[in-house]
Amino acid sequence: MNARTPEPGERTPSTRDIRRWRQYLADEQAEAAVYRDLANRRAGEERQILLALADAEGRHEEHWRQLLGSNIGSPRRGALRTRFLALLARRFGSVFVLALAQRAEGRSPYDADADATNAMAADETVHEEVVRGLAARGRKRLSGTFRAAVFGVNDGLVSNLALVLGIGATGVPAATILFTGIAGLLAGALSMGAGEYVSVRSQRELLEASTPAAPAKSVLSHLDLAANELTLVYRARGMSEDEAEAYARGVLATAYAATGPISAVSPQAPTHDEHEAIGTGTGAALSSFCFFASGALLPVLPYLFGMSGYAAIIVATILVGVALLATGAVVGLLSGGPPLKRALRQLVIGLGAAAVTYLLGLVFGTTLG
Repeated sequence: MNARTPEPGERTPSTRDIRRWRQYLADEQAEAAVYRDLANRRAGEERQILLALADAEGRHEEHWRQLLGSNIGSPRRGALRTRFLALLARRFGSVFVLALAQRAEGRSPYDADADATNAMAADETVHEEVVRGLAARGRKRLSGTFRAAVFGVNDGLVSNLALVLGIGATGVPAATILFTGIAGLLAGALSMGAGEYVSVRSQRELLEASTPAAPAKSVLSHLDLAANELTLVYRARGMSEDEAEAYARGVLATAYAATGPISAVSPQAPTHDEHEAIGTGTGAALSSFCFFASGALLPVLPYLFGMSGYAAIIVATILVGVALLATGAVVGLLSGGPPLKRALRQLVIGLGAAAVTYLLGLVFGTTLG
């Protein structure tokens, strides 16, 4: 490639500039690869959007190629976080990758870099919103089961740690603490599973009761065009009187003219299944049961391996603390928020609740003793 001729008055790039541009080039190549890998695991509109994002990164890549000219050098590797995203995209292609990509787009350095064009900086800001929208679709698809899983594992971690610490503080034998913890695990997991099943089934039944029922063509054709009571259907669903009147007249005109069945009760075709957003009762129940049990098991592990006294309490607290940090970070990633902040919040709340129970156990243990 021929060297790029500097424009009149343009500065000659320094070694530091060239190094930075090369890194930008590598990052753009890696980001485009992430979007292409994600597109390969999707179809329809989402695939087209992801390929368009990859093309946009390609335009940015060309900008740095032009600036570098003959200084482009040997290919470099993208930033570690981008390469990690690429690995996840190839292996999983999940909402986690989109959530991480959203945060990566939000950290673009182009706003503060004079060598990047205003259009490139604007692109990166828009890309963040595009990826946020794609991630939101994935969040809706897993929100019901994921909510039950997160709630279940955290409830298991905190409630059983509090139970084990509270009982342990009274000075009872280690075997008593172990069986109490196992009983708490089973009781809590069964209760959580049953509660989630009833909750989700009730929510789905409420949605089903509110889902519009499509009247047959013969019913529509018998409606009085002058009275047009179909207008009331749309007004009841939130349209203004004028909007409902205009839409209902169009529906009735179609009903009289068309030969096929009419879908007349929904002003707009649904863009997603509301039932999908809350999950199924069975899925939520199983998820809640398993995750509560897995969380509640951690505080019991030291006692299962024969530990007792303060050593068991410290190990149980550490295990639960690590798990709380992990679940908090995952929630932060999926929500597009800062993982560290979410992790620390989860840790403080969980261990704070357990500490209160432990102190109460010490008080009651002293009183009973």
